Amino acid sequence: SHIREELKMNILLIEDHPGDIMLTQEALKDPQIPQCDLYIVSDGEEALDYLNRSGRFQEAILPDLIIMDLNIPKKDGQEVLTYIKSHEDLKTIPVVIFSTSDSGSDVNKSYQLRANCYVTKPVDYDEFVTALSGIVNFWQLAERPPRP
Repeated sequence: SHIREELKMNILLIEDHPGDIMLTQEALKDPQIPQCDLYIVSDGEEALDYLNRSGRFQEAILPDLIIMDLNIPKKDGQEVLTYIKSHEDLKTIPVVIFSTSDSGSDVNKSYQLRANCYVTKPVDYDEFVTALSGIVNFWQLAERPPRP
């Protein structure tokens, strides 16, 4: 529908695990998840290039939502999160940490670094879809994130 199209959200996925990237792409096709455009980078340096629109990302669209794993190469999730939340034009973008880690210290550290949400990545496919659906539906429909 027209409204669904208007609400279409741009999501930046920062994830290096090919299996999880495929799962995310597959899950986002699920009818219970609103339509969105997914952009993918696979390490922390690429993520910063994307967000700064530098290098090969000069045409990048700033995302409405960032979904990020903590364990990514080059610069880890905590470094990327610290960078995002300390930059005036990026800090209002919601960042959801979507990680296999359920360690209390990872969770606490992420919130200290101003993550908007921390979700432990389920291994079961249906639970993965449900978790992703919850994330996208909340940020797209319930919450109106500020526009950069």
